[in-house]
Amino acid sequence: MKLFSPKLFSAFKGYNGHKLVSDLVAGLIVAIIALPLSIALAIASGASPAQGLYTAIIAGFVIALLGGSNVNISGPTAAFATIVAGVIASNGFEGLVLATVMAGIILIVLGVCRVGNLIKYMPHTITVGFTSGVAVTILIGQIKDFFGLDFGGAKPVEAGEKLIEIFKNFGTLSIKSLAVGAIGLAILIVWNVLGQKTKGVAKVIFTKIPASIIAVIVGILIVQFTPLKVATIGTLYPDLSAGLPKFSLPSFKLDTLIAVIPDAFTIAILAAIESLLSCVVSDKMIGDEHNSNTELIALGAGNVCSGLFGGIPATGAIARTAANVKNGGRTPVAGIVHALVLLLFLVVLMPVAKLIPMPIIAAILFMVAYNMSEWREFVGICKTGKVGNIIVLAVTFLLTVILNLVFAIAVGIVLSLIFWLIAKKKAKKNA
Repeated sequence: MKLFSPKLFSAFKGYNGHKLVSDLVAGLIVAIIALPLSIALAIASGASPAQGLYTAIIAGFVIALLGGSNVNISGPTAAFATIVAGVIASNGFEGLVLATVMAGIILIVLGVCRVGNLIKYMPHTITVGFTSGVAVTILIGQIKDFFGLDFGGAKPVEAGEKLIEIFKNFGTLSIKSLAVGAIGLAILIVWNVLGQKTKGVAKVIFTKIPASIIAVIVGILIVQFTPLKVATIGTLYPDLSAGLPKFSLPSFKLDTLIAVIPDAFTIAILAAIESLLSCVVSDKMIGDEHNSNTELIALGAGNVCSGLFGGIPATGAIARTAANVKNGGRTPVAGIVHALVLLLFLVVLMPVAKLIPMPIIAAILFMVAYNMSEWREFVGICKTGKVGNIIVLAVTFLLTVILNLVFAIAVGIVLSLIFWLIAKKKAKKNA
């Protein structure tokens, strides 16, 4: 398999009008799904809503253009939320730009060195542990907006700090925020259930129209036309306006550069793992085979460009990729269309985003946390796994929630290696 062989070039062999229509429809639907998610994930990361859209547009376009998968959709994902928030809190947005660009360069080097095939050897218990841990941190991070709590100016970053502020200030709960959030959450749950239970035309409606868009529209209407007035994106980001992403070189300060090196490596490794896992899942769905090293190089280029145009880290998004496949996307054209549709929204309809209620954003992220939690897999490992696997899972999970993802993955890898060596020694002794 060639080192760098973008799927887009081979996709045009035998390309026809039928495939184009399928890709256009899939790209449009995925863009509708990605719109509220990109905004919500950016806010959860401590960035602005526009920066989430910049990431989905710039990185989504570049990775689809150069990538080694026919159907992978890339953009901001929940796995990066805690890392990004930590970098911004410690080193500002300039530090995040540096970390994102450096992560992109690392990914390109990994691809050129053909490391793509090695990512699959990352222990499953570690990926489940940190994914479940990230889900819990996202859930904790959205309690404030869902309940309309007032932290009195405090801006906690770590999950533990947020929990302390939640308990201290739970008396400031807003019934209006809770009502709007509960309505949004109910829509998200019921809409998805109806998509599974109904048939015929109703099933098409409930499966093709994303629940998050319905929740956003209903939330806007409630806040605009009923007494349930709550905080909106425009309340937090009054200067938010339409406009194209602007190219900007970061200031390369040596102390900041050194400070974000660990974060850059974490972003790169996590992006590689999540993207290639997404590729593996989508390969099974369409009977295809991705080029992992090409995907890493494209992922690196996408992150470099995202950082230079004001975005945040990007990776392959399994849920959006699955939606692409289910709606007929079969070539990278769908990923390109998804990015262009989001660009159109950014330029024309950005003022609408300012009307989205914060409790609705929190409800969307509650569902993101639930869907990425892998709780069934977590429980399954605890019930049937070996003691070593359970320890690695539990330690990785707890360290992700209590400390940070960097430390959690490092400790998880060391523990996995120790238990592997013990098992190998036992096997040798019994042979």
